[in-house]
Amino acid sequence: MVPFPMQGHLNETLHLSNLIASYGIPVYFIGSTTHNHQAKRRLHGLDPENTSKIHFHDLQLPPLISVPPKFDPHTTFPGHLQPLFDASSHLRQPAFQLLQELSIKFRRIIIIHDTLIATVVQDVKLIPNAESYALHSVSAFAIFFYIWESITTKPFQLDSDIPNNIPSSEGCFTPEFADYAAKQYKVLNFESGRIYNTCRPIEGRYMDLLEKLPTNANKKLFAIGPLNPVEVKGRCTYNRHQCLRWLDKQEKDSVIYISFGTSTSMSEEQISELAVELEKSRQKFLWVVRSADGVELSAEGDVKRPQLPEGYESRIQDRGMVVRDWAPQLEVLAHPSTGGFMSHCGWNSCMESISMGVPIIAWPMHSDQPRNTILVTQVLKFGIEVRDWAQRNELVTSTTIENAVRRLMISEEGEEMRKQAAELRGIIRGSTSAGGSSHLEMDSFIAHITR
Repeated sequence: MVPFPMQGHLNETLHLSNLIASYGIPVYFIGSTTHNHQAKRRLHGLDPENTSKIHFHDLQLPPLISVPPKFDPHTTFPGHLQPLFDASSHLRQPAFQLLQELSIKFRRIIIIHDTLIATVVQDVKLIPNAESYALHSVSAFAIFFYIWESITTKPFQLDSDIPNNIPSSEGCFTPEFADYAAKQYKVLNFESGRIYNTCRPIEGRYMDLLEKLPTNANKKLFAIGPLNPVEVKGRCTYNRHQCLRWLDKQEKDSVIYISFGTSTSMSEEQISELAVELEKSRQKFLWVVRSADGVELSAEGDVKRPQLPEGYESRIQDRGMVVRDWAPQLEVLAHPSTGGFMSHCGWNSCMESISMGVPIIAWPMHSDQPRNTILVTQVLKFGIEVRDWAQRNELVTSTTIENAVRRLMISEEGEEMRKQAAELRGIIRGSTSAGGSSHLEMDSFIAHITR
């Protein structure tokens, strides 16, 4: 397993590692010392003892230039992490050396790598008894349109009911990261197949479209998601987070959970607008307030804390809670008191929200998130959007935020979305049960690589 060194990608790869290890297959997780440690520390939904079946190989990165997260008016993409992405290319030689050693020890070795780390493992084609599979960390919906827009001569026509208001990539990435990603995709095509963190009952139409693309000719595509556990109740009784104890005291579906992931830093002005709305509203809320991760994913206690209005936490303590550290998101979403999720719409968060049957208030920030928002709000129809992506550079006022919160939490429209989210939860859990599509495709993948 060779993950890309951002938290969402690390988390996804480690969940997949646990799934593969459950089949009795030795799993080797390759990454930098810091990121391997953080991946294990932040894994939620599973007892950490489950990772004991995985062999973590800590490789050393060259010294990094630490740039603090900052607000960029043109994009909220975490450009401060670019030194980390660039330094990761230095893992190519030590990773290849480890793969060569493993190829002598085992009849066959399988390399599953994030698409954004392809250059590190490109030498796998030199190992006779090795084969590789690319792990796509985004939705089938998003990746299809990324590929589709890059094709000059379209190989087929899209049905009229396929969304045509797909947001452009403008504002989604820094130019430096766009160049970096292009280099990764340029070397792709040495892999034997591709793995998607999705399931066909949810995104089957877009999996079918992906399979029709010429770029996927002769490739095996496996939809084996969700990679995250779909049942977490009772798993994490040890060291239970204080926010879960707070949720225990709240009514069913009464709390909106607010979290924008690990790669987003809001401006002080935007944080203030959100804080004002939450204080004035009559809705109960659980708000994760933290800055984006730095280049070394420093321990939570070292993360710079955004400033809230003076006395804010004491004023809202009767119906709200602010979390400053790492929140156990799966457990929060699985809690019966959680009735809505204000999210950046990173794909991990979307899949976790679907798995737990929680509707979304979509507030995309960068990367694939604007496209995931279209999937959530227009295709799957279990969420609403805070504001259109075209207005991404404008301040989202407290009034706009309040309207979105009220629509989801206390309107008939919101109640219908909760019903839709519950239906999707049943569908996605069925896919991971014995005989379900994702379960069958996972069995098929394991049978294929152990043939």
